[in-house]
Amino acid sequence: MAYNEEKNIANLLNRLLQQKLDKVKIEKICVVASGCTDKTVNIVQDYCNKFSQIELIVQAKRQGKSSAINLFLKTVKTPYVVLESADTLPLPTTVELLVTPLENPTVGMCGCRPLPQNNPNTFMGFTNQLMWTIHHLLSLERPKMGEMIAFKNIVQKIPETSAVDETSIESFFYKNGLAIKYQPQAIVENHGPENIKDFIKQRRRIYTGHSVIRRQEKYSVSTLNGFKILWLIIKNTKLNEKTIFWLLGAIFMEIYGRLLGLYDSYIRKENHAIWEIAESTKDLSKK
Repeated sequence: MAYNEEKNIANLLNRLLQQKLDKVKIEKICVVASGCTDKTVNIVQDYCNKFSQIELIVQAKRQGKSSAINLFLKTVKTPYVVLESADTLPLPTTVELLVTPLENPTVGMCGCRPLPQNNPNTFMGFTNQLMWTIHHLLSLERPKMGEMIAFKNIVQKIPETSAVDETSIESFFYKNGLAIKYQPQAIVENHGPENIKDFIKQRRRIYTGHSVIRRQEKYSVSTLNGFKILWLIIKNTKLNEKTIFWLLGAIFMEIYGRLLGLYDSYIRKENHAIWEIAESTKDLSKK
């Protein structure tokens, strides 16, 4: 699902075309370009002309990621599907590792391990590395989906007002009694926000989405457990004079983002289904 992803879309398509596959075959790579105003559509069209397995679907107007996912789900016919954020990059074996657990009839969905490429020697890099490390540790105990997922093709649609599509799909399989599996060996590279404004904007939107699903679907993701997160931070962070201040800053930003999310969810009744892009997360192409 792509909105103005000209910086990364070619790299992503190349990574998908170069996947090392044994038990898995990629039948189709589908890009849903929603209201793009940059060169995303032109870049993908060039790939479509060269590779028959790539398909481009254009939404003239941006209607939100969940809307684009529903359009994708209407077109795909394969027994398993993979959804990946267009601003991420999989490693060569990621698709295979994600899809093979779905052969188990009790498994409905499988998630990867996102690895941020931010510099850990900066405040924002430290914060993003910490956030995704906690995400990983929580997922080892209770899987939490993010960035790239594979699932059985039995989901007809998700709420188009959802700002957290992976969680909406996670909720579907939980309610239908199918297991959700975390594959830490299946790695996808991402890039977290490089400034405080973008970080809070992103965390606000995500917490709003989680709050809406908790209220409407009676389903809570593992990352909503603040006390568990705090314990994992204390247990796994190497503290020194610099990181103590960074850690306090990261905790403050997360709390502030969650408070704004609660305000949006319960007071403003905002769902962030069409969200403002955090531009500083679009730098993977510079690697």
